[in-house]
Amino acid sequence: MAELLVMNDSMMISGIILAVTFMGIFTESLHGFHRAKFAMMGAIMMIIAGQYYGFYDSKLAVIAIDWNVVFLLGCMMAIVSIMIPTGGFEAMANYMSKISKGRQFMLMTLLGIAVTGLSLLLDNVTTVVIFGPLIILIARAMKVTPIPFLLAAALFSNTGGVATLVGDPPNLMIGSAKGIDFNTFVYHMGGMTFAAWITVLVVLRFLFRKQLAIEPQGEYHEKTEFKDRKLWNQSLLVLGLMIVLFTVHHSIGWEPWMVSAAGLTLLVFIARRVEMDHAMEDVEIPLLIFFISLFIVVGGVEHSGFLRYLGQFIVPFVQKDLLTATIVLLWVAALLSAAIDNIPFTAAMIPILLGLEAQGVHVTPLWWALSAGVGMGGNGTHIGSTANVYMVTISERLAKRENDPSLAITPWTWIRYGIPTMIATLIMCSLIFYFFFDFYDQSVIVDHAAAALAPAH
Repeated sequence: MAELLVMNDSMMISGIILAVTFMGIFTESLHGFHRAKFAMMGAIMMIIAGQYYGFYDSKLAVIAIDWNVVFLLGCMMAIVSIMIPTGGFEAMANYMSKISKGRQFMLMTLLGIAVTGLSLLLDNVTTVVIFGPLIILIARAMKVTPIPFLLAAALFSNTGGVATLVGDPPNLMIGSAKGIDFNTFVYHMGGMTFAAWITVLVVLRFLFRKQLAIEPQGEYHEKTEFKDRKLWNQSLLVLGLMIVLFTVHHSIGWEPWMVSAAGLTLLVFIARRVEMDHAMEDVEIPLLIFFISLFIVVGGVEHSGFLRYLGQFIVPFVQKDLLTATIVLLWVAALLSAAIDNIPFTAAMIPILLGLEAQGVHVTPLWWALSAGVGMGGNGTHIGSTANVYMVTISERLAKRENDPSLAITPWTWIRYGIPTMIATLIMCSLIFYFFFDFYDQSVIVDHAAAALAPAH
């Protein structure tokens, strides 16, 4: 039996920096510092401490950043920035408003269906980037608070994105590490996601019962005339092509960021009147800096050996009772993702699971539990997923623009509605794992992926 790792100064200091950083991020409403500032501070502290103790430096920090995610987000935000002035989203708003006829729960359901539909094939962040401004537009015209709809859109996008390989950044990371293709991912996660989606809708109907019962004092009657229908159609054509490329990106050897970058490049050349300055107007630079900093912090924790230290205690538990380990990982992944964002947490967990596989431990169900856990857990707090952070950001911008603090989604607001939703979906997922464990226990490794992993044994 391999000798157990012992906690050392490097592990301890990296853990302390991680804890301080996320405490600062989570309590931003108390101290007044934007979350990106604390993330930046944590990243710098981790690099300095790493250099002092010899486990991290600036070069390793750059390597720790998942540029695939950063470039993907930036390019998709730019594409949406080009689409916004066309009037296409206003037309969608008008259509949904007409169907709902002022019934707020009906409007929430329609938004949930639309958000989930896009989240199945597009990254959930891209989906909320599209629907965030649209939701604010409708809510302000109806003279109701946009908070229930912004929260619902993020929760539905997080939940819906779990179903497919390209629906959520953690899924892309898991699929790449494990060698899971698009169809296999849908086959295993589609049913669970549908059950979780229904659960989210029921829980939100209960939690927002007072807000949804209010009779709107206004109506959305924006004309559906397009300001630039040609550009809208061109954008939809590019998005359609990107969806196809996302579904086959593994086969053609493209990373997801390459698909988004190619789509953006194609769009700015097709729509030759679009200026690059205009295309970048709605790219949330603070948001990108926030996640770059998070990757650096988590990378430092990994290089300190703290993750290996934790992983060694998991092996006996997994070997003894895999079903219990699967459900425990589901909940642990959810709770930690709610606290530190699901993308960096997934990046931290992948090497742990790969390490267990390298030791000959069968962990196939744990990959599905990790995907479901980080997806559902992302609903718990405002920093649980990139989609959440974006929704919080645009709500804060709206509150500042209209000088109305009540329009901003605070950390406490998100906890109040996100935690019950997260717990309800986790209970549903736990039941599904329990009753259909044999289905999730079957091997999903494709031959070429197994061959690629062979040298590590």
